[in-house]
Amino acid sequence: MDREWEESLALLKECRNQIEKEIVGEQEIITQLLCVILSNGNALLEGMPGLGKTRLVHTISKVFDLSFKRIQFTPDLMPQDITGTSILMRSDQGTEFQFRHGPIFANLVLADEINRATPKTQAAMLEAMQEKTVTESGTTYPLPEPFFVLATQNPIETEGTYPLPEAQLDRFLCKLNLDFPSASDLKKIVYLTEYGQGKEEGTEAQRVCGREELLRMLQLVSRVPVAEPVMDHLIALIEATHQKNRYIREGASPRGAQAMLRMAKARAFIEGRFNISFEDIRWAFLPSLRHRIVLSFDAVSDGVSADQVLEEILKNVTP
Repeated sequence: MDREWEESLALLKECRNQIEKEIVGEQEIITQLLCVILSNGNALLEGMPGLGKTRLVHTISKVFDLSFKRIQFTPDLMPQDITGTSILMRSDQGTEFQFRHGPIFANLVLADEINRATPKTQAAMLEAMQEKTVTESGTTYPLPEPFFVLATQNPIETEGTYPLPEAQLDRFLCKLNLDFPSASDLKKIVYLTEYGQGKEEGTEAQRVCGREELLRMLQLVSRVPVAEPVMDHLIALIEATHQKNRYIREGASPRGAQAMLRMAKARAFIEGRFNISFEDIRWAFLPSLRHRIVLSFDAVSDGVSADQVLEEILKNVTP
């Protein structure tokens, strides 16, 4: 293990320690989000209001010293409200159009309640998420590097929402489910936020990692190798979603296989291993594919979730 690898791992460990100062009881979600960032991807966070999604994303931006913008999606939000627009400016030399950057021009963008915007506005995010660019009036503008979109949506309230189409869901590296905290964690959260108990002076999350250090981590993660038997297991899991199954109408796309591999590489890196294990692949299976398979009418009528279908595949497909 070379010096650069060791330094990056130590830096990443300290980043996690700082995040956990402000986020209680979400160790698995923190791991998953760190994997998304180390994979240079985007994530869809689904959970009820009040679970700390915004605070979690903002804390991550602070620890990694990333420019942060929050966009509240509403039915009247226009694409130009996100990407920016060209306005006519007058000067001594005459008049000309100048592009004013929208809030999408940040390292970390929180797209809050993304399913509340109209499909036209949702589509404005597609180019930014996939190509890392924004096109306005025939001119393409690069987004800052690195660039991540973390979007949220409410799983229960669907009135006045526009479900994300499969093509846009596929742009998210993974979909993360935030569960209600345990009784002990809930107690800590209430005491911490209402009385400051358990929080010592100077324990707010601090900047640990800069842009250059993060970009170096992304390069290291991209080079984590995978053995052929592990890759064969990944392919077998993807193919299992396309085999005859009364609960699956459409299986995962090739981009799902890429997402699993990228998440597995990031998890191996976080755990200090320069190789991907079978467990890394199986760990990445649900978050990478739960939004990529299309459930059949039988699944909907029987109340079977995507996670239940994928967990059954995991039981049947072993290394």
